[in-house]
Amino acid sequence: MSRNEGTLDRVLRVILGLVLLSLIFVGPQTMWGLIGLVPLATGLVGICPLYSVLGIKTCSVKQG
Repeated sequence: MSRNEGTLDRVLRVILGLVLLSLIFVGPQTMWGLIGLVPLATGLVGICPLYSVLGIKTCSVKQG
């Protein structure tokens, strides 16, 4: 699989993931914060399976 997320997309996903994960430790302390693992992982790897299915690519660099 080739990378399909651009830099801004990846940064926003990592930030969102960290914010959601912080819900486990601060605030309402709910386990729903584990949902943050999904955007965090896809942001770190640079590949979004849903983007692949829908044919979306925010990455401007050609991967060969």
